[in-house]
Amino acid sequence: MKRLLSILTLASAAWAQPKPEEMVNTVVQLKYAEPNSIANLLSNFGVNVRTDERLKAISMAGHRSNVETAEAAIRQLDVPGAAQRNVDLAVYFVVGTDEPNPQGGPIPADLQSTVATLKQTFPFKNYVLLDALSLQSRAGAGGQASGVLTGGRVTEFGVRGVSVEPQGEIRLDHLAARLRTARVTGPPTAPKAEYLDSGISTDVVNVKEGQKLVIGRSSLEGPSKALFLILIARVAQ
Repeated sequence: MKRLLSILTLASAAWAQPKPEEMVNTVVQLKYAEPNSIANLLSNFGVNVRTDERLKAISMAGHRSNVETAEAAIRQLDVPGAAQRNVDLAVYFVVGTDEPNPQGGPIPADLQSTVATLKQTFPFKNYVLLDALSLQSRAGAGGQASGVLTGGRVTEFGVRGVSVEPQGEIRLDHLAARLRTARVTGPPTAPKAEYLDSGISTDVVNVKEGQKLVIGRSSLEGPSKALFLILIARVAQ
């Protein structure tokens, strides 16, 4: 009798154990919001996410309950206010140096406070503006800009993707900026042009609208000279 009760008890315990939750896949078509902006938030729901900007679609895979929760979140976020917007980016190439008379222009008035903060950490004797580039990109797309300076120097700036987050921040994917300086090497009979590159790159940057954000620092010609990249991003009206 005891043996029969033990068998029944084990059978009841096995029956009471929850079954593994079903795994599902689904695709959601967006009307207004950018897929990449939505996808950044969906990782909190425990689902695997893939996006297609061209089709404005999000593919999700995971446990049924997690996918259903993520779908409900998408319905709340995919509203007319999340429609595509243009983003204006302004990038400033600022050089800090100990040289007495460095090449470059004065620091713009609206960057004075930012450069003053830089001086507290990087106490170079002089700071000058080397170049300023601007571009406008539509949310969900990227963009590139470049400038030509004296002395065979070229400035370049680009982002692979721009998106406006639902919470208001501007996200930049795969940002890269560099200063290229041409140098001629080899004998006069067979000169060869080479470029010395100094740059800054990062996978993701989140910036508040209108914030003056120092992206990074790159050495120029040794430790006594450095290139700083200052970014300002605004949603176009």
